[in-house]
Amino acid sequence: MIATELSRTILPVEREVAAATEGQRTLATFLSTQRETQLIEIFDKDDKPHKIELPTSALRLLVDILGELAIGNAVKVVPIHAELTTQEAADLLNVSRPHLIKLLEEGALPFTRTGRHRRVRFSDLMAYKQHRDEDSRQTMESLTQLDQELRMGYE
Repeated sequence: MIATELSRTILPVEREVAAATEGQRTLATFLSTQRETQLIEIFDKDDKPHKIELPTSALRLLVDILGELAIGNAVKVVPIHAELTTQEAADLLNVSRPHLIKLLEEGALPFTRTGRHRRVRFSDLMAYKQHRDEDSRQTMESLTQLDQELRMGYE
């Protein structure tokens, strides 16, 4: 599911990067409002305008997406409730599938079974990743502080 979609992802071309940069800048200036919805205008193939009311939260997400496109990244939207296969979850954590299975069996990450297959909720995976990244950051800070205290010369 997710891994298959990621393998088909195409990076934005130069023209798209430029349009995303300008679009992000312009759209961001209009989102400082406290309104719950925004009325935007979009043009069809015959250049006829159509007004569409959208949630401001969706437009804020669009600003984030445009920001990623502006720096040349491809973007995919994944529903938070999405369930991933163990291979997809391992790919997103950048670990091997056997290592992920070990994490699941040790209880580090919640999962469900669908028949013989394990499934991991995307939201649970991202919470685990955030916690793992924070632990890593704290460990690096501790090592840096120890290095400075011991004057190891890596300042």
